Amino acid sequence: MRSIDVLIDGLGRVSDNVHAVLDGITADQLVHRPTPEANTIAWLVWHLTRAQDAQIADVAGTEQVWTSAGFHERFGLPFPPSASGYGQSSEEVGQVVAEPDLLREYYDATHDVSVEYLAALTDDDLDRVIDESWDPPVTLGVRLISIVDDDAQHVGQAAYVRGLVS
Repeated sequence: MRSIDVLIDGLGRVSDNVHAVLDGITADQLVHRPTPEANTIAWLVWHLTRAQDAQIADVAGTEQVWTSAGFHERFGLPFPPSASGYGQSSEEVGQVVAEPDLLREYYDATHDVSVEYLAALTDDDLDRVIDESWDPPVTLGVRLISIVDDDAQHVGQAAYVRGLVS
């Protein structure tokens, strides 16, 4: 098995979990907050997708699915196109409201682009330094592992909240 295949498998598991969280969910469940400051399922799925989309587009040298496929307009959120959830306030978290089918569609489009990008890589590509501002410098492999890890954490949080409201 190539290292790339492990990364693709990791993203596949995230995809399975995103679908499990969104399958049969209601609009009220999507925006439920266990505490007033907690993240909602809608925000968690949107954020994990935005972060993956932005980071894959950055390393691939492509436009983000968020803008290239018109999702920014379709979601109609009150944020600039560059917003991905990092550093957002509790109030902004509450502004992420979307239908489950739209969240799923955006996630699936981002997942497909991500897997397509990964499938074209070789294991040698993973050693390429992509960010020298860190010590040690960040390689493509480290960045991709970070994406899978971040996604897994956020989809786990969304699954937890889903369990509270089911």
